[in-house]
Amino acid sequence: MTRTINETFLKAARGEKTDHVPVWYMRQAGRSQPEYREIKEKYSLFEITHQPELCAYVTRLPVEQYNVDAAILYKDIMTPLPAMGMNVEIKGGIGPVIDNPIQSLADVEKLTELHPEEDVLYVLDTIKLLTKEQLNVPLIGFSGAPFTLASYMIEGGPSKNYNKTKAFMYTEPKAWFALMDKLGDMVITYVKSQIKAGAKAIQIFDSWVGALNVEDYRYFIKPIMNRIFASLKEENVPLIMFGVGASHLALEWNDLPIDVVGLDWRLPIHQARALGIHKTVQGNLDPAILLAPWEVIEERTKAILDQGMAQDGYIFNLGHGVFPSVKPETLKRLASFIHEYSASKLSR
Repeated sequence: MTRTINETFLKAARGEKTDHVPVWYMRQAGRSQPEYREIKEKYSLFEITHQPELCAYVTRLPVEQYNVDAAILYKDIMTPLPAMGMNVEIKGGIGPVIDNPIQSLADVEKLTELHPEEDVLYVLDTIKLLTKEQLNVPLIGFSGAPFTLASYMIEGGPSKNYNKTKAFMYTEPKAWFALMDKLGDMVITYVKSQIKAGAKAIQIFDSWVGALNVEDYRYFIKPIMNRIFASLKEENVPLIMFGVGASHLALEWNDLPIDVVGLDWRLPIHQARALGIHKTVQGNLDPAILLAPWEVIEERTKAILDQGMAQDGYIFNLGHGVFPSVKPETLKRLASFIHEYSASKLSR
């Protein structure tokens, strides 16, 4: 039997008219779901992502529960780094920890290339399972961006201020640009393998790049982002850029060869468009509002939807990921409200 795929998300990403505003939630698969918490009692994140059947189940669960318009592959941005020679361990309560951080050009030169079919075959198998057999919505693949990956590789783990990363950038520019090139090559290879396996859109997470000012972003980061997206553009799937606390970089992203600018909750959509962002916009409810009474959630969501629907090319999302304490029924109710409210407005 042929599955009918809901392509509303893809149409909006391409700036086309849609019958309703599509919605998906960052971190929609995971800690807020009781089924996921049950799985996590038996398996680590590493173990889940290395078992395609289990990983596919975790990925598709929110689509089935919330009726969202896209799935995002369940995995970690650190997934490809061990194949490059980084010793990554995900520690509970801390996050990714690396015991052989990058400290010199010699360390950068030791990094090896990613060979997806050998190094991350389990990721590709998960994508194939989902896209060939299980999903009725598009699957979004993803990768961390070079700056964010470099921050973990240099700091040795999560950081509040990225001092070591910035110091390396400023004092070892040759090593920095060599690292950007190696990570850029990896991102291109990794993402193209995801698209070949069946991913229908890609989001690049530059989660921590908001730590940089515009001038440094233009000099140290933008060239590699241009190269990555120019190469991925050949694959003809929508490309989304997202970071946290990076509203000052939104216009820089608008210049990149991407389709969708993802906004966190700090920059209102109407302001982003007034600044000159002409691409599809994705965002941007503050995830903390999901813990508020429904009346507050509805009021804030209406305001965001009204701004988003002012022109074609809008995808509803949160301004960052779902918190573990958010109730699944809230997300389901919100997806339903977004569909109904936007459909009633767009049909006029």
